[in-house]
Amino acid sequence: MSDALKAAGPAEGPVCAPEMGGRDRIVLGHGSGGKLSHDLVARLFTPVFDNPALRAGDDAAEVAVAATGRLAVSTDAHVVSPLFFPGGDIGRLAVCGTVNDVAMLGARPQALTAAFVLEEGLELATLQRVAASMQAAAAEAGVSIVAGDTKVVQRGHADGLYIATTGLGVIPAGRRVSGALARPGDVVLVSGPMGDHGLAVLSARGELGFELGVPSDVAPLNHLVAAMFAAEEGIHVLRDPTRGGLATTLNEIAQQARVGIVIEEGRVPVRPEVAAACEVLGFDPLYVANEGKLVAIVAPEAAEAVLAAMRATRYGEAAVRIGEVRAGPAGRVLLRTALGSHRVVETLMGEMLPRIC
Repeated sequence: MSDALKAAGPAEGPVCAPEMGGRDRIVLGHGSGGKLSHDLVARLFTPVFDNPALRAGDDAAEVAVAATGRLAVSTDAHVVSPLFFPGGDIGRLAVCGTVNDVAMLGARPQALTAAFVLEEGLELATLQRVAASMQAAAAEAGVSIVAGDTKVVQRGHADGLYIATTGLGVIPAGRRVSGALARPGDVVLVSGPMGDHGLAVLSARGELGFELGVPSDVAPLNHLVAAMFAAEEGIHVLRDPTRGGLATTLNEIAQQARVGIVIEEGRVPVRPEVAAACEVLGFDPLYVANEGKLVAIVAPEAAEAVLAAMRATRYGEAAVRIGEVRAGPAGRVLLRTALGSHRVVETLMGEMLPRIC
């Protein structure tokens, strides 16, 4: 069996591995490093994620990278309840979240690794469904899951399944994207409506008290990013506004670059259903998580070309311009209201929503 997708020991104490035959749930023996562990990897993970790096059977995966590029690396841990929600699941979330983080440096994602923390009692059918969803998302993004690990914890010590992923990508020569590069005069773009993911997860938990009807936006954005750069290289900043939402993301950028950012209240896109739900629940859509949207800060002369390129793609067709970068107040984000007044948009403090990722 390849150690590139390793079946490691349980997190707590040695156990004797029972026979695999007839089992339809995770048991502690699946994390023993013995026959059950090997069977789990060989029968469930390897066929789903099959690729030459896994088939090589080595302790690590060999990944080809462009000789002229630089590597972008990102690691994420994914926790969500329920595991499946409208528009996605923890597997798709894990792949897309890491692919997107790598792409936000302007990099071309190449490969992922995945580590699974499995709770004793998890149904193998559930794990199979998650793995298949991961592979489908990886195929959509054009990347391979080339290495991984499994751990099993005792019943009650996890919410069924946690996934940690690491992504590698190549940054083309001469390309530089960073939050610190936002400049006065730059234009702020977003790729679509805010808040879909956070409200979709809360709806799946039954915590809204009503049906929302809006799926999560979880999606790989690397092809969108590639289309943007194919149109224009004047892209200074890319971010995906996940936990903490658009407001927190813009504050991070303003603080990195020591600039001010002003956004127009009437231009920030929010679906009517999401806006209505936020109003009922007392949430601000600016702070609700997204998993398939990006923020781009671009040179003013590049804005129209980048916006047109975004709108020509599947995940950017609703892209809009929402604001601009100013010299000051440094490190601050301001919202210009419909009445022409300004209010400060702060970073999210504490937990406005239950944890969703």
